[in-house]
Amino acid sequence: MLIESRPTTDPEIATLVVAQQRELREADGGLDGQVTVTHDDIRYLAVVDAGRAVACGGIQELDPRTGELKRMYVRPAFRGRGIARQLLAALEDLAFQQGYAELRLETGSYLPAAIGLYTSCGYAPIPVYGEYVDNPYSRCFAKRLPVAA
Repeated sequence: MLIESRPTTDPEIATLVVAQQRELREADGGLDGQVTVTHDDIRYLAVVDAGRAVACGGIQELDPRTGELKRMYVRPAFRGRGIARQLLAALEDLAFQQGYAELRLETGSYLPAAIGLYTSCGYAPIPVYGEYVDNPYSRCFAKRLPVAA
């Protein structure tokens, strides 16, 4: 498997984001506010297997020292292989290279596997922030990134 940077206009990224949002709507009972578009200001990484993107995730800037993990998704047929953990590590490296001291994320309280992944990788709960404040199902996490030597 290969992890590579992909532009926001990449059709495989768009397909993965749509699949992610469809799955989230099924998991959360169809809550309003789910967006099925990619964002121009997210730097995406894709996990590629046999020439096909099977997972994606991105980093969006919150401020010059803080990035936000966005759109992390692994196709169901590829789960259970450690792909999400590898992708998360690659996204953390990308955030570090961009000069971020902290990486934040939001996930749903109804996604225990995602929460388990993030907490096992060193993410700690933080107060709900930004656009997630009014969503009672939002759970936010943050991780300090290593300081460049």
